[in-house]
Amino acid sequence: MPRCPGVNDVSTQEKLLHARQMQSKRIKLVGHVLEHDAHLNPRLTSDAGRRRRIFLLSPANATGVRGRLILGDSGQSPLAQRLRGEGASLGEVFSFISGLYFRGKLAYARAYADPPPGVPGIMVITASRGLVSPDKVVTLEELCEISSVPVAATESRYRIPLERDARALSAAMGEDCEAVLLGSIATPKYVEPLSGPFGARLMFPSEFVGRGDMSRGSLLLRCVREGSQLQYSRFAEGHVQRRRSRN
Repeated sequence: MPRCPGVNDVSTQEKLLHARQMQSKRIKLVGHVLEHDAHLNPRLTSDAGRRRRIFLLSPANATGVRGRLILGDSGQSPLAQRLRGEGASLGEVFSFISGLYFRGKLAYARAYADPPPGVPGIMVITASRGLVSPDKVVTLEELCEISSVPVAATESRYRIPLERDARALSAAMGEDCEAVLLGSIATPKYVEPLSGPFGARLMFPSEFVGRGDMSRGSLLLRCVREGSQLQYSRFAEGHVQRRRSRN
């Protein structure tokens, strides 16, 4: 008596088992893809926690060789002449004095600053005027005044206006904005006055550790060219106290 094909047929059972296995694999795969998309697709995730970012740039040293080229009585360059007339922006002046390092800091900050509405995205630390916009036009007399005070955590003429402006900026930018220091992190001259006003929102580029000024400048300019942003770290609790005990 011929056998009718059905569920008892071995070949049919193997086909059914294979179909069930394929269906199970497909369900697992589809589920994984959906979960993956939900994690990466910005339309499926909230950006309410996204933090905005401003940059604080350390100043150029106007007492160096390049600073004397424009501050000295013999300054004949176009920039030196403009400083003696209508003035020039602080960012341009510091870029000339510091060269690669400040130029890299300013270009990077202009590329990646993302401040809250009404808050400046870039501020320059100065020796006696606190935080100043890099676009502020200064004359030779103003530049001499800005650069006349030692940049040191123990210098009240430097520290008082810096802390005043940092407190105002901190209040204006809110809790969901970070302040990234583009400057030396190995001494307390910037970290100590800024840590109080900004607290845990004060950050620095992780890649700055162990690099010199020229290396940092090159790194920042390369990031601008490549359209890539550095990783930022928070100053560890106790960082300022440890630095203070060493100096």
